Amino acid sequence: MANVKLNKLLVLTILCFQAAIHVLSISPSLNQAPEEHAASRLHKHDEANADEVHCSRERSRAAWKIIQEYLMPFVEQEKYQLSLHCRLHPDNDIFRDQEQHKIHVDINEWRCGYCKKSFRSEKYLDQHFDNRHSNLLNISHSKCLADLCGALHCDLVTDFKSRKAKCNPSATARNKHLCEGLADKCFPVNQGPSANRLHELFLRQFCDAHTCSGGQKPFSRGGKKHTSIFYLAISVLTLLLVAIFYAVVYVYRRGMRKDNQGFKRISRRGQKPKPS
Repeated sequence: MANVKLNKLLVLTILCFQAAIHVLSISPSLNQAPEEHAASRLHKHDEANADEVHCSRERSRAAWKIIQEYLMPFVEQEKYQLSLHCRLHPDNDIFRDQEQHKIHVDINEWRCGYCKKSFRSEKYLDQHFDNRHSNLLNISHSKCLADLCGALHCDLVTDFKSRKAKCNPSATARNKHLCEGLADKCFPVNQGPSANRLHELFLRQFCDAHTCSGGQKPFSRGGKKHTSIFYLAISVLTLLLVAIFYAVVYVYRRGMRKDNQGFKRISRRGQKPKPS
């Protein structure tokens, strides 16, 4: 009887030992020390969040629009080359390559320049970029143009422009400090006359408006000259009307000339011959 109980106990021990070995074989992380296991979980968490981009595409687009509209015409006029150390440089926008791969086919059709898929609006194309082509973003450095929106007055070109908020002196001071830092970094006054002029223009165009007094408005130096669509339409219509007018006059005169010639022939036939 004692031998039977001993055999059962031995079999139960062997089964428990085999089960423990099986659990350890399918869960190698359980073999780690507590510190190693915690480090492993932290590493996996970092890998999962490695591709996350904490940068507003909409506000980055607004910042780039302002740069293109109210700064680059003057930079091109001075034939000045922005340094890569300047945060306003195109290469310092993580969305720049994706924005350049947008194809606006029609009013309700946007196409991805990478895979040629079509979408009804730019919003859906942006979502497509985030879901399918986020691996093409260069997130190795801080290249979020949206971080500069405070200095560049992005709210004036976004949906926030209709919201009138009370001026915050501390926020205004921070934005002005950021703005002046951009002027110093992008247009160092010791880099020559062009840089000096652009430095002064940047201060007048963007930085001076960071005040709660309301005396100075942003973009006081103006921006890119746009040809009005209405002006173009009026010009084209005027040219068409002038062409139609001259065509009618030409046809009318030609018809009058033929009528006069026919009338002369009839008159000659109706004349009596003179007696000899």
